[in-house]
Amino acid sequence: MGSPERRPVGTELDADEPEWDETAEVIVRGTELPELIGDQLRWDETADVIVVGFGIAGSCAAISAAEAGARVLILERNSAAGGASALAAGHFYLGGGTPVQRATGYDDSVEAMAAYLEAVTPKPDPAKIDAYCRGSVAHFQWLEAHGVEFERSFYPGKAVVQPGTEGLMWTGNEKVWPYRDQAPPAPRGHKVNAPAERGGHRVMAALTERVRELGIAVRYETRVEQLVADPTGRIVGVRWRDGAAGGTVVLAAGGYVMNRDMVAAYTPRLAEHFLPLGVPSDDGLGIRLGQSAGAATAHMDGAFMTASFYPPADLLHGIIVNKAGRRFVAEDSYHGRTAAAVVAQPDSTAYLIVDTNHMVWPELPMVKFVDGWDTVDAMESALALPVGALRRTMSAYNAAAAEGHDPEFGKHPDWLTPLTEGPWGAFDLTPAKATYVGFTLGGLATSVDGQVLRADGSPIGGLYAAGACASNIAQDSSGYSSGTCLGEGSYFGRRAGLHAAHGTRPSTPPAEQADVPHTSAPKDL
Repeated sequence: MGSPERRPVGTELDADEPEWDETAEVIVRGTELPELIGDQLRWDETADVIVVGFGIAGSCAAISAAEAGARVLILERNSAAGGASALAAGHFYLGGGTPVQRATGYDDSVEAMAAYLEAVTPKPDPAKIDAYCRGSVAHFQWLEAHGVEFERSFYPGKAVVQPGTEGLMWTGNEKVWPYRDQAPPAPRGHKVNAPAERGGHRVMAALTERVRELGIAVRYETRVEQLVADPTGRIVGVRWRDGAAGGTVVLAAGGYVMNRDMVAAYTPRLAEHFLPLGVPSDDGLGIRLGQSAGAATAHMDGAFMTASFYPPADLLHGIIVNKAGRRFVAEDSYHGRTAAAVVAQPDSTAYLIVDTNHMVWPELPMVKFVDGWDTVDAMESALALPVGALRRTMSAYNAAAAEGHDPEFGKHPDWLTPLTEGPWGAFDLTPAKATYVGFTLGGLATSVDGQVLRADGSPIGGLYAAGACASNIAQDSSGYSSGTCLGEGSYFGRRAGLHAAHGTRPSTPPAEQADVPHTSAPKDL
């Protein structure tokens, strides 16, 4: 592709899809750490804040740092901005009473949002969850002030993504037992005003335009290969193949789902029967750069996975059983929670069973239809389930459903219906048979302001991280909600950029400003 190029921004996302370096390997290997080098270098460029990566976290970090008065340089290894963020549907998990929630008649509070996130997170970080929830409304306002707009409308269906431009939808397990009893439910999946799956592109186009307006320098086709440290261990810059830049560093270089060796080492269940959901640069380089400076990692075994069988929502009336013919999860769960429960079963084998009243074809071609049978016994035999197991499971379920409750898994009454009308059909949810996709969730250990931390909890001077190369709120598929990645990536990206900027320009402590939206709207909205 030639030598790295520095050029103005603003037109990189005009095409329908981001561009990628055609010479890059789609799947890479390697867990080795780059060498940390000393600061006896001649800088080709200097900046107050250097942001490595131009996705959602990197753009928000760069914008916040520049708006705080810092000179900012973005280094992007691809030939265009966007990263995996540009390919996302465009959900942001926000709550606490956003304008969209209020406009559509949904009450929510900071306390309810925080209680839910703590309930679904295996090892919650109270400081990060509290900051994210308390700053959620202000962050919504910041996004809109920077050109990321949300329609004041609600999509009532159970789906993976809104089919149109609807601004709000249930995108987690808020109404699923036991979480509905632990926190007042509210929909928090805010999708940018773009049709269906086009939201991520719209988000990155708006943020790229703001980067251009602020005059932030961007250097494309620049793969950062090493961090530079002074004799005290403080990070003072970065080095790439034929150049170097000095400044405080924010790593926002994506996750590691495209690195086979890292996946095998940290999230081996994604190594087989899962399609990686990411872009070629999701190779873990940002994480390994941080580790080379002595950074700790957190929740590296965490991964999101899914093979959603809904929509249509009619299929949620069915039951899901394992190879023993027993239920193991509430079928109305968010699709990521269901997928995690399937993978945890013996041989990861599971079937969705429906009767004729709820037999419809999935809109997403991710699960395989097995067959239909006139009797439950015939279905049980064809699926090689233990004799009598499926009949016992269905009899118990049908009896409870007829009375309007599910004593085993608390399935919501909206989806609770006896499955008594034959013929019956089965869909195979087993990863080897269904089409599963996934991405990684673990990353560098960070403070609430994005400071990269050592194993003893002390910050590494001059080094920050945000987005998919940092561990923040999302830790596993069971507790994930659509919108968490863009939500936490943008929010903690802002905090990292602001804190990094104030580290080079002393002024009001960033903790007092991080949740305050920038008041001047960008031009040409």
